[in-house]
Amino acid sequence: MNTNKFILAGIAGGVIFFFVGYLAYGVLLTNFSMAHAGPVKNVARDPDKILFLYLIIGNLLYGFLFAYIFSKAGIATVTKGAVTGAIIGFLISASYGLIEYSTSWLTSRTAVLVDAVAFAVISAIAGAVIAWIAGMGKKR
Repeated sequence: MNTNKFILAGIAGGVIFFFVGYLAYGVLLTNFSMAHAGPVKNVARDPDKILFLYLIIGNLLYGFLFAYIFSKAGIATVTKGAVTGAIIGFLISASYGLIEYSTSWLTSRTAVLVDAVAFAVISAIAGAVIAWIAGMGKKR
């Protein structure tokens, strides 16, 4: 993947992570997350207090992480991008969630599992887009 495709894929992936993440966590799983939090409550920021600059940067970094991995692994088809994205997303989320669960009171085991599955789905969608961009113009 050349530099221009890498940058485009990273940005596109970040945008997908942001918007699909909002749909998953901000809309579909909001009540579930509140119901399955650990014993420590009210740690999430109110919607009007979210620091969007850092949220955007974090999602862009996920996009660039996936673009970098896909570039090094030669992943340039939608199917391979989706499958690889789902696996990477599940492993990232499950590892972080299990460490958080074992060292804090912020989450529950159920929430860790649901988050890992949700992030795997989000990562599959972002991975498909990143790989599609990486494969643009390639002969198959």
